[in-house]
This record gives sequence, C-alpha cells and structure tokens, in this order.
Amino acid sequence: MDEGKVLAERFEVNRAHLRAVAYRMLGSMSEADDAVQEAWLRLGRTDTAGVDNLAGWLTTVVARICLDMLRSRQSRREEPLGFEEPDPTTIGGDGVDPEHQALLADSVGLALLVVLDTLDPAERLAFVLHDMFAVPFDEIAPIVGRSSTCVRRSA
Repeated sequence: MDEGKVLAERFEVNRAHLRAVAYRMLGSMSEADDAVQEAWLRLGRTDTAGVDNLAGWLTTVVARICLDMLRSRQSRREEPLGFEEPDPTTIGGDGVDPEHQALLADSVGLALLVVLDTLDPAERLAFVLHDMFAVPFDEIAPIVGRSSTCVRRSA
C-alpha cells in the first residue's frame, strides 16, 4: 500500500474527532468541515516522517485553523448565523460508538455553545480542548501562545 493511502486512512480514523473539536470551536458544521478539510490539505503538504502522534498533530492543526477562523470572524465583526441543534457531531454513522454519542450529547448543548460564544478565541480553544477532550494545559499553552498558568486561569 502506498504512503498516500496509509496517510489517508490514518486521517479518516481521526476525522470524527477533528470535526467534533472544530464544531465545538466554531459552532457551525460547515465551518467545521472547512477546518477539517484545511487540516487534510496541510497534512498533504507536510513531511509526516517526524510526527510521532498524528492524532495530536491533527488536533493541534485543526485548533489553530479554528483560532484563525474565529479571529478572522472577530476582525470582520461577523456573527454566526445560529447554532445547529442537535449537535451534528453526535448523529449518524461517522464511526462513533453509541456510548460515545450519548456522552457527547449530554456534554454539549445549546447553552454551552452560547457560553462558548462569549469567550475570546484563545479562551474558547483552551476550554474546549481541556474540558471536552482532556488535553492537559501544558499541551494547550503552545497552541494558543500563552503560558500554561495563563491558560489554566482562562479556561
């Protein structure tokens, strides 16, 4: 099997997780899909020989893409059209098991998305990665460009 197919399969294994991270950051499924697609394009342009943890690398890339999208939205003073209800990352056959779907459905609702919308992009990213995906603050700090102490206080 060639290297491109192996990389595509490894990406597909992580796609549902990446969409969930992007959706919770952006509040829009279409923007989340755009962020995941951009991550795929960046993966294709990157030498992955030195990447030990592809899932972590992809999560970091998607998080940074979402930060850029949120900052761009803020600078253009855009407001999202609204929240999609129910959370589309918990519906359908995207490879997520039913127990995981139930946990995600319980953990994220419209009220949480409203609260997330009040946070600045870096705070939103820190909150989503730490509280929803159990990423340690020390790993979040370099993504948002702040110290781990600062990230811990803001999340």
